[in-house]
Amino acid sequence: MKRTSIIYIFLSASFILALGCAVYFYNQAQKYDEKLVTATSNGSSPTYHFALIGEEMDHVYWRSVGEGAKEKEAEYNVFIEYEGPKRSNPEEQLKLLDMAIKSKVDGIIVQALNDKFTPLINQAVDQGIPVMTVDTDAPESKRSAYIGTDNYEAGRLAGNTLVKETEGKATVGIITGRFANAHHQLRIEGFKEILEKTEGIEIVAMEESNIDRVGAEEQAYKMLREHPNITAFYGTSTLDGVGITAAAKKLNRLDDLYVITFDRSDENVQLLQSGAINALVEQQPYQMGNRSVEIMMDIIKGKPVEEMHHTDATIIRKSDLLYENAQEGETS
Repeated sequence: MKRTSIIYIFLSASFILALGCAVYFYNQAQKYDEKLVTATSNGSSPTYHFALIGEEMDHVYWRSVGEGAKEKEAEYNVFIEYEGPKRSNPEEQLKLLDMAIKSKVDGIIVQALNDKFTPLINQAVDQGIPVMTVDTDAPESKRSAYIGTDNYEAGRLAGNTLVKETEGKATVGIITGRFANAHHQLRIEGFKEILEKTEGIEIVAMEESNIDRVGAEEQAYKMLREHPNITAFYGTSTLDGVGITAAAKKLNRLDDLYVITFDRSDENVQLLQSGAINALVEQQPYQMGNRSVEIMMDIIKGKPVEEMHHTDATIIRKSDLLYENAQEGETS
């Protein structure tokens, strides 16, 4: 009797899980249909339907990627179905990728955060759907091309900047978005390669923020309490710098810390202007989205395309902002 009850519970749970998955995919299919109807409501049906799957919809970086891609819709008469989790969630991205394949879109542009994306990318290609990666690559997959920052080189750029601006003497803490995310791993590896060559610099702690400003603040606060000798921080995602400076402010350490982090968000620019952040690694998310559509069109038309398309990564300091403002004043 007891065994029968266990089997019954197991079967009931399996049924509920299957039902939940069915409802999820049905709702996603309805969303695809509704958006496609909206896109064709002006009387002209787009020639191609592309799915763009990013990391986080509610994020300035990914909004910029989406805007860059959508800007190309009219030029190429395509419909860009831009989707992503509200908050960073690789499992939800995988579900969206699976949904795009089931919807038989004409092309997929996806951020491939980990190895789990490779089988689904291969499945799409095997079904005749071309795939390219954006921001984070899946080099072992059958994807046609990658566009985004060379994250290893961006890490080296950050490392060289820190070494130069601290005159080769620093005790460093690292806050990374996620240990498991391939692009953050590369940013750390490139950074470490440079610092390991400098005798006067030591990395004493490294934690992950889970791509969350509160997480970044908590980890930076913990590091500064456990390692009060830290003199510099490196953040590998947009919100890491915000969290690092918030923790430093609470501990009255803003004036004696060197901070370098990624991305030109409004908050990061304000912190750069105030001196709380010393340098930003600027990426080109709008260009990534924009060019990804151009490359996908070339792939669909059978034109030869390069496998790697690296967008620029540059360092921005407060002096660069002052120069930009001066230039804008001259032209206004």
